[in-house]
Amino acid sequence: MRARACGPAVRMFRILSSRAKRTNRGADLRDTPRSALSSVKLKATVAQLIRHAWLSALACLSGAFLVFSAPVYSQTGEAPPPSPNSTEKKTDDTSGKTTQQTATAPQSDSSDSSAEPKKPEPPPAYKLLRYEEDYSFLKDPARRTDFWDPIKYIPFWGWDDWYLSFGGDIRERFEFYRNQDAGSGPGDANGDNGYMLQRYMLHLDAHLGRYIRLYGEYVSGLEDGRIGGPRPQIDQDVFDVHQAFADFMLPLRSEHDSLMFRVGRQEFEYGSGRLIDLRDGPTLRLSFDSARMLLHTHDWQIDSWWAKPVDDNPGVCDDVSDPHQSFWGLYATHPLPIVKDAGIDLYYLGFENHHAVYAQGAGYELRNSLGTRIWGKPKPWEFNLEYVWQFGSFGSGEIEAWTAANAIRYNFSDLPLKPRVGIRFDIASGDDNPKSPNLNTFNPLFPSGVYFNLLNPVGPLNMIDLHPTIDLYLSKKITFSFDWDFFWRESLGDGVYRISGSVLRPAGGSARYVGNSPAFTLGWNATRHASILAQYVHFFPGPFFEQNPPDRETDYLTTWLSYKF
Repeated sequence: MRARACGPAVRMFRILSSRAKRTNRGADLRDTPRSALSSVKLKATVAQLIRHAWLSALACLSGAFLVFSAPVYSQTGEAPPPSPNSTEKKTDDTSGKTTQQTATAPQSDSSDSSAEPKKPEPPPAYKLLRYEEDYSFLKDPARRTDFWDPIKYIPFWGWDDWYLSFGGDIRERFEFYRNQDAGSGPGDANGDNGYMLQRYMLHLDAHLGRYIRLYGEYVSGLEDGRIGGPRPQIDQDVFDVHQAFADFMLPLRSEHDSLMFRVGRQEFEYGSGRLIDLRDGPTLRLSFDSARMLLHTHDWQIDSWWAKPVDDNPGVCDDVSDPHQSFWGLYATHPLPIVKDAGIDLYYLGFENHHAVYAQGAGYELRNSLGTRIWGKPKPWEFNLEYVWQFGSFGSGEIEAWTAANAIRYNFSDLPLKPRVGIRFDIASGDDNPKSPNLNTFNPLFPSGVYFNLLNPVGPLNMIDLHPTIDLYLSKKITFSFDWDFFWRESLGDGVYRISGSVLRPAGGSARYVGNSPAFTLGWNATRHASILAQYVHFFPGPFFEQNPPDRETDYLTTWLSYKF
């Protein structure tokens, strides 16, 4: 039934899925004569190298076409100026993220500016949450300057506020590890593991007047060549419904106030992504089956919801709500009156997990989080301060945990390369006594997939990290970032965790220092549609890993090409 519901495209993606399925070649080799075994292995190795070379060549050719092909303009024929809006996620961690910088349109050589025709406004930048994009401005034919505009605004029967909008996202990515998880991860005899990752997303946005809206999005995530196979939940989902929801809006007394009900499968993003994020770093983004109420009144934005995270399974149309987890909350945002360009968030989050696992053990978890976030960009300063207290129950014990996250940056806009220098200092509590039924480990819930950097050598549980950063703007479209993160265990009675929340190393030894991780990131926003990112990260394990081996140094390299329309 699910396959039929996904429509005719299922047959095409079943063909794609055949490449992702790994056959058990080991069984065939058992019947191979010993004299021919080396020949069979050599042929398999050569075939794998050819496949990777073909995929790499295809990605490079696609990148060259997407980057260097200029958008078609219906009026002037000129390339568009870069969007003045930043595509950087609203977060305190710039590692692995790029920004689009403001640029002015080219000026004419003519001294008579009054003779120049008025140039259309540039289109807005694409948003991280694609359903927040609004293309109603394309009612004005003079604004229709982009190649994709014919499918971004398709009115019904000539009614301006009844229209369809199509869009999509393509990302081709190469990822390489040496000694993943300090040597305990999958790899060959040298610890190497390199592979290709692909993501294809297509969405449809239907506005049925001012008060009703339908939104749907398909996703296909593919992995090829990874030793150990695709990682659960983040690497492979051949074809499935990623989002499908309906909006019903009720106007309130003031024309600027509204109450909206959103029901269905949807992405979440709140605050700086420390606790609730759509997880854009990995191939598969996170979505929830949820009912939400979004109230905007005066200067307040107040959201409430009940939701279940979606399990991203690897097949075709097999994604379902996680039956073991539930998530509910109330999140309010208001401008901060005493500081320019600043705001304050106040929130309550509830989380239930029937199969929670920590270094202490496994059990039923019911956790409540009360938090606040104070943030702002009163240039040249930027700040992001967030504090959370958690309480509840775990098994037969009680939960009491906390976190404090502080980030400050300063922009030297008058200097060459416009350096942006910052420092982060975060603490997330750990379990004091693994023999006690009570639990003190902080749970980051659904954090950003780029929390420390794209490697994320550890997770934000039982962790203290000091993280200096610097961003340099090599041009209006190219940014270079360098950061170096240092990690310590908050509690010696708890272990070290992954970004997913699973245990990387259980509690053991007397060492507090975990290690440090420098990262180099280069981002190029070639056009409004196309961008390229590359990041190299190294992890130097500290005494904790020496006491809990393996303790090998980790190398990580990734590069991707992204195209949005």
